[in-house]
Amino acid sequence: MSMVKIVLGTAIEVNKGIVGVVADYNDRSGKEEIVAIKMALEDFYHYTNQSFGLHIRDSHGDPLKAALAARDLIDKEQVQAIIGPQTWEETTLIAELCNQNMTPLLSLADVTPNWATSKWPFMVQTSPNALKQMKAVSAIVQSWDWYSVNIIYEDKDASSTESLSNIYLALTEAGITISNLLSVPPFPSSSLSKDLENLRDGHCRVFVVVSLSLNLAINLFETASKMDMVGKDYVWIITDPFTSLVHSLNASTISSMQGIIGVKSYFQENGKKHEDFYRKFRRKFSLDYPQELNNEPGTFAAHAYDAAWTLALAMSQTNNNEGGKFLMNKILHSNFLGLKGRIQFNDHTLDPTQTFQIINVIGKGYKEIGFWSNGLGFSSNIGQHDVSYSSSMKELGQVMWPGRPWETPRGWALPTIEKPLRVGVPALSTLKQFINITHDQFQGFTIDLFKATMDLMPYHVPYKFYAFNDTYDELVRQIYLKNFDAVIDVTIISYRYQYAEFTQPYTDPGVVMVVPLKSKTGHRAWLFVKPFTKTMWILIVLVIIYNVFVLWMLERNHFCELKGSILKQYGNIAWLAMTPLVNLNGDVDQLRNNNAMVGYSTGSFLKNYLHDVLHFNPANIRQFRSHEEFAEALRRKEIAAVFIEAPGAKIFLAKYCKEFIQAGPMYKIGGFGFAFPQGSPYLPLVNKALLDLFESGKQRELENRMLASEKCEESEPDTETASLSPNSFWALFTLTAGTSTISLLIYVTGTNWLTSAVIEQLGQAKRRLSRKDSHVAESPVNSPHSDSHVMQLPQA
Repeated sequence: MSMVKIVLGTAIEVNKGIVGVVADYNDRSGKEEIVAIKMALEDFYHYTNQSFGLHIRDSHGDPLKAALAARDLIDKEQVQAIIGPQTWEETTLIAELCNQNMTPLLSLADVTPNWATSKWPFMVQTSPNALKQMKAVSAIVQSWDWYSVNIIYEDKDASSTESLSNIYLALTEAGITISNLLSVPPFPSSSLSKDLENLRDGHCRVFVVVSLSLNLAINLFETASKMDMVGKDYVWIITDPFTSLVHSLNASTISSMQGIIGVKSYFQENGKKHEDFYRKFRRKFSLDYPQELNNEPGTFAAHAYDAAWTLALAMSQTNNNEGGKFLMNKILHSNFLGLKGRIQFNDHTLDPTQTFQIINVIGKGYKEIGFWSNGLGFSSNIGQHDVSYSSSMKELGQVMWPGRPWETPRGWALPTIEKPLRVGVPALSTLKQFINITHDQFQGFTIDLFKATMDLMPYHVPYKFYAFNDTYDELVRQIYLKNFDAVIDVTIISYRYQYAEFTQPYTDPGVVMVVPLKSKTGHRAWLFVKPFTKTMWILIVLVIIYNVFVLWMLERNHFCELKGSILKQYGNIAWLAMTPLVNLNGDVDQLRNNNAMVGYSTGSFLKNYLHDVLHFNPANIRQFRSHEEFAEALRRKEIAAVFIEAPGAKIFLAKYCKEFIQAGPMYKIGGFGFAFPQGSPYLPLVNKALLDLFESGKQRELENRMLASEKCEESEPDTETASLSPNSFWALFTLTAGTSTISLLIYVTGTNWLTSAVIEQLGQAKRRLSRKDSHVAESPVNSPHSDSHVMQLPQA
């Protein structure tokens, strides 16, 4: 294991302890950190004349070797604290050792999970959490109206999970979907080309690279460039830690990254302190690492410098024999202005980074095109009084995209003749007028409508139909499984949104119940009287009229509808009489309570709807494959009713208009629509084309043409149904008429009694007034004890 031991200062210096560092000698970030830590301790000595022993160990980028290096520093070198390393996977092992030995660890990991500092109280995060950069990425994607992205990330430790979770939340809040996730192993793999090829075969052309180490990121872009995936119509967005190391890349690597957008942590580089740091760092870095082409410091150098200064300041205020707990307390109470801003810890962490710089890789380097600040948005500059912010990155000016086009990439690949849009079509459709598949030929209303919609797209979209021989739910699920790019002729239902998104409906939304209209007899003009005998019908009419008369007698003084002219009252009475004959409410309740059999079409969602929403017994629900089967089952009375979606009901009733009728209300559902992947860029364009079809009348024309092709069929009776006589209903009629008669008698008797009582009370009042009048007449008018005025009594 390589080791470096450096002791700063002279013989008259005050030695305040020993500092340990664990870093990767071969990684650019590790090299910057080592140089910056040396600079910080030297600068602290020049300011305070206090020196520190410094021991550096190489982790080789291996977590196990990093842990062994930390063990050596604690046991052998007796260090008071350790700075580093940069990766979270190495940090977890070192944090466990430091916690056991009560040795403070100043972590330089770019991402630290929230639970880490409570698990390891002797660890403090000295690099600000940069997870807010995921919101910046989301804002960039949203600015250019891209609806979906591919995520490429390094699958290594909890920090990757944390980054992935944050990018997912940020994109979801902005309404952006993740089309694909590509997990890259920590070490370069030969499968990368195959993985990238799978992404290239998809339609999404926006790629976001999250938490990739330098070596993996270089390998990724060199491979993608060879596969022509960093060219026209492609978009690449990179994040830290890779973005903060772009300045160190060689010309060959930079050439494979032309046009990419980067988001990196920002710290204000102005003032004498930064100038001194920048100048001294370049000189020292060139001396220590002459093979490096670029000697400019990045954010890792600034983080390491501030961490070393934090530790030196805390150690200068303690004695070596006071222990790690006392030192840790001093570290946590730090409060000074560092290179990256205010160094002040809150729950063992610095305040997260709120401002990020946006770069555009061009030529041999990159162009700084602006900033994004959390809660504010995009700006062309930062730290000035007249800064203006915008929610869109477009306000920052021109961006050069991959392939060097200045126009904004579409963000997805258009279908081609070789790779057309794969459109799934339900082969189990019971509505052959909508979908009819014969010998790989696709016909019907929905096929014609989809073709007309595609003709109105702003660009040519090649597509190919594929028959799918399973349920509609499975058909929609094929979009989620990426077997189809679109699906047509499916009902828009809420639970299907877990697999796809839908256009607006192109049919009437709803489910209706269809029942037999009449028995099959040749006397069609008077078919409605057939269920009952003539005597029965006469008795029904008389009872209804009698009941309405009673109702009118009881309520005529309370409702204005039952007052007015004789003609108006007769009209209202006639309406009341007809209401019981035409009211269809409660049909579904009657079917359900009588355990009647009902039907639905094969493969549709209606089986669950009938059971879960309308509460039919599953044993009473039957499926049928065609309208002909529906009709036959209704004729044979195998089922009492059939439930059909509104578009199908139109066709069914157009064909069997003399046998069946819609009964009861229409139950609202989504209607028929086209389905696309979640976040599909085609969705708004297809919706626009559908609106154009509606407004132009083309959709109605196609529907009328379909319905006109259906001729109403005649049907001859199989058997004659016997009519019902009053004998079957005498108890019902007796109860109905008796109830109404009793109500009428109570009303009439009660009215007469009330009238007699009122007359009796008026008579008694008159007699009392007469006696009082006689008494007044006998009194002396001019009596000195009487009033001068005589009260006039009212006449009874």
